[in-house]
Amino acid sequence: MAKRENRKSAIRALVRAEEIRTQKELVERLQAQGFDCTQATVSRDIAEMGFVKSDQGFYALPEDMAMKRLMAEHAFSVEEAGNLVVVKTRSGSASMLGEVVDNADVPGLVGTIAGDNTIMIVAKTEERAREIAQHMANMLR
Repeated sequence: MAKRENRKSAIRALVRAEEIRTQKELVERLQAQGFDCTQATVSRDIAEMGFVKSDQGFYALPEDMAMKRLMAEHAFSVEEAGNLVVVKTRSGSASMLGEVVDNADVPGLVGTIAGDNTIMIVAKTEERAREIAQHMANMLR
C-alpha cells in the first residue's frame, strides 16, 4: 500500500510541476524516478484521483482546477514572507478560498487561517512557502 501512495504522491507532484498530456508521458516520468509501473496502473491511479484535462489539454488535479478558478475570480495578490504566504481576496472570499487550499493536498502546507479578505498560509519551510506562493501567483493569471 505504501508503494501505491508514494506513486500517487509522485503523480500529484509531477502533474503540478509539468505539463503532462498523456498517460505515456506520466509513466515515463515515473519510471525515471524509479517507479515500476505500467500505463494500466497509472490509468487506475488517474481515475481514482479524479484527474481532469485542463483547457490546454494537460492533466490537472480537480482541487487545483477549483483553486485556479477561485483564485482568478476572488484573489488579488499573493506574497511570501518567511514560511508564510499571504493571499489578498475580495471581501468575504477568504474563508471559501482558504478551505479549498486546505483541501488541495499541497505538499509542505501546514494549514491556513482566513479572515474576511486575507488568507495566511503556513508552510513547513521557507522554500515550500516560496513554491506555494509561486504556484498560487500563477493562478492569478
